[in-house]
Amino acid sequence: MRIFSLLSILSVLFICSVASAGNSKIVVYTSQLEQDAQQTVEAFKKANPGIDVEWTRTGTSALMNKLRAEFTAEAPRPDVLLIADMVTMEGLKKEGRLLAYKNAPVKGYDKELYDKDGNYFSTKIISTGIVYNEKAPFKPKSIKDLLRSEAKNLVIMPSPLYSGAAAIHMHTITQNPDLGWKLYERLAANGAVTSKGNGGTFKAVASGEKLYGFVIDYLPIRNKLKGSPVTFIIPEEGASAVTEPVAILSTANNPEGAKKFVDFLLSDKGQNLASKQGFMPAKKGITPPEGFPEKIKLMPLDTGKALANDKNSKKKFAKVFGG
Repeated sequence: MRIFSLLSILSVLFICSVASAGNSKIVVYTSQLEQDAQQTVEAFKKANPGIDVEWTRTGTSALMNKLRAEFTAEAPRPDVLLIADMVTMEGLKKEGRLLAYKNAPVKGYDKELYDKDGNYFSTKIISTGIVYNEKAPFKPKSIKDLLRSEAKNLVIMPSPLYSGAAAIHMHTITQNPDLGWKLYERLAANGAVTSKGNGGTFKAVASGEKLYGFVIDYLPIRNKLKGSPVTFIIPEEGASAVTEPVAILSTANNPEGAKKFVDFLLSDKGQNLASKQGFMPAKKGITPPEGFPEKIKLMPLDTGKALANDKNSKKKFAKVFGG
């Protein structure tokens, strides 16, 4: 009996140790840049030495394709998603794929930057504003300034058919009653063209091929510090933004470890890391990187409406700009 009892105790201890080991790791799927993802994981592990991180990094679209395949196989792997935009997260929320974390540390964050039900939380602000070349005939202040005759055939923008940030910008513009689809129609009539991505748009403006464009903030801000002849502004109407939200899957194997990852990203330490990486932090009171404004005015965006209209809006955009 003593031997049997001892074996039983050892078995229980073994099972507990295995369970504990299982809870010492989280799986993260992220669309962060490779270097940023590595830095984020290492900083988290340093702050949480008992938790290991297995991470996979690729673009948001590729990650979602991978995750959809895992959903179909009923074997989703990640505990945490850290991807580009809130519209994608809103879709996952509507499908019941996300775990609500209602006690997340959101003090210091504008309510527009996290889901009211606690399903996802912005970790930075990557805004889309206006970039112009120093040779431009005028300095724009408003989005509507790009409709001026002096800007004819000189405006370029990334296409929402290829760029997630451009898709968010499209939804934000078209939901604004003072801008709407009429703005895009008038821009097209004034000779505005599209580029596949933000990189191509920035290069066209920096080289002087075009003199004005819509582009994500860090490309012109960082390059201006290196001598590029460009200026980035947040227009009077405000900017759109992708906010790299983080969320916990409802199927997470280690929800408690996942919550610690969310806590870290939303903490001062996590937000200072975002700033050090060259991005505008989402939390108030955190010093932004050199060259960034202290505060970025954002236009409102209804993510649910954007999700519902996404396919039709992209078709309409393609029709307006011819491809």
